[in-house]
Order: sequence, then structure tokens, then C-alpha cells
Amino acid sequence: MYKTFRKLWKAFWEPILSLSFFQWLVAGLMAIAIWFVYFTSRKKIKNWETFKKYRRKPAIFVFWHGRSMMLSPIVCLGGMRAYAVASKHKDGRMMAKLQRLFGLKSIYGSTSDGGISVLRQGIRVLRQGNYSMCMSPDGPGGPSLRVQDGALYFAKMTGAPIIPVCYSSSGAWFQNRWDRYLVALPFHTITCTVGKPIFIDQKVSAKEFENIRQKIENIMVKQVRDMDGEFNLFKVEQDLKSHEFKQKIKKEKEAKKAKKKLKA
Repeated sequence: MYKTFRKLWKAFWEPILSLSFFQWLVAGLMAIAIWFVYFTSRKKIKNWETFKKYRRKPAIFVFWHGRSMMLSPIVCLGGMRAYAVASKHKDGRMMAKLQRLFGLKSIYGSTSDGGISVLRQGIRVLRQGNYSMCMSPDGPGGPSLRVQDGALYFAKMTGAPIIPVCYSSSGAWFQNRWDRYLVALPFHTITCTVGKPIFIDQKVSAKEFENIRQKIENIMVKQVRDMDGEFNLFKVEQDLKSHEFKQKIKKEKEAKKAKKKLKA
């Protein structure tokens, strides 16, 4: 009975969620909620000078997939002029609309879908000279807290620096998904750290390229560990993948149901 209801509910909502008007409506409600959290929270931002220097220049701001929520109002009020990489999936398109409400334009695609197109568009944007880029190097489906090569190719081919950014909150709710998306709660403290710019030479060897990738990953992991540790938050795992995590949750639910049947 439950599965039948769930299928009917999904069949009803999926077409609606694909409608542009409805996506804008949901994005608007999400933006209001984010602004409410932002204005009711205390903010601490480290290395703001680097953000100000590169907010309207060719630079690649990278952040973990689960740490985007409170970066949106920060970059908006900071006057950033940038493009953000968004998935072509309906959820990604809704997030792109949310980003647009905070002043960020979108490039659609990912490493797994439309990667070449994203690379071309991103290079063109950065070579214009007056726009930055924002992207999650562990998206769109993981593995979590692992830097993929996309951002590094942008940096190598354009000379733009990679700047690691992270946020945390003393009041946090972690969603039960692969990226452990952090939802900041109102009336708490929000911290944001802007890392130092990292440049990649166009003539870098494959070994040096991998060393730099590992360096950026280590910096970003340290950011999230240090910031979450300050508030004694849940330790986000590495190497979680979207499809594997969904399967794990499904199996856990089935196991619980089986136990209940045995007890009954």
C-alpha cells in the first residue's frame, strides 16, 4: 500500500517540479529562508581581503557540495560577479534559479554530464577577465570530500587561481544524504573561511598536477574539519557516493521492516 502511494505521489509531483514557474517559486521560498538565517546569525569571515580582491576577477572559488547554503548571501552582499556550475537535472536547475536570486549566473553540466561543454564555457567566462567561477569539486554525486580535476583544468588553461572556501555554523542540521548537506539554523554563529589563491602553471607535469590536486583537497578537508570542530559538529565522512548512499539507506529501511515483521 505504501509503495503504491509513493509511486502515485512521485508521478504527481515530478512533472510539477519540472515546471519553471514552480521551480522559481520554490527557489524564492528557499532564498527567503536563507536570508532569514543570515540576518539572524552572527557572522565571522576569515581572509575577506582575498575575496574582495578576486570577486570580480578570473578566479575559481571551490567549496564542498554540502557547504553552499550560507555562501550564497555572503557572495551576494560581497558584490561577487560570477558564474556557478549547475547540474542539468531538475534539482540542479532549481538550484541554478536559487543561485540566480543571489546574483550568480549558471553554466549547466558536470564532470559526468556535459563535461566538455562546461570546460569550454568556463574557460570562455574566465578569459573575459571580469567574472569568477563557483563550483563544487566533489559534485554532483561524489565521492564526498574528494577533489575532482575539473577546477584544476580551468586554472591550468586560464591562469586563474583556485580559492578554497568553506562555511560552518554553531547551529547545524545535517541532511541524511551523501554530501551531508549542512543546513544552518537561525540565531547562531556562522563562520566562513576564504583560503589563499593557488595557481597552476600551464606546463605542469601530470605528477605535479596530481600533487596540486591533493594539496587543494587537503586544504579543503582541513577547512571543514577545523571549522566543524570549533562547534563540535558531526564529522562528515569522505568517499560517500550518491548512488551507493541511496542503496545503503534503502537496505537499512528494508532491514527495519523485516525486523518489525518478525516481531509481529
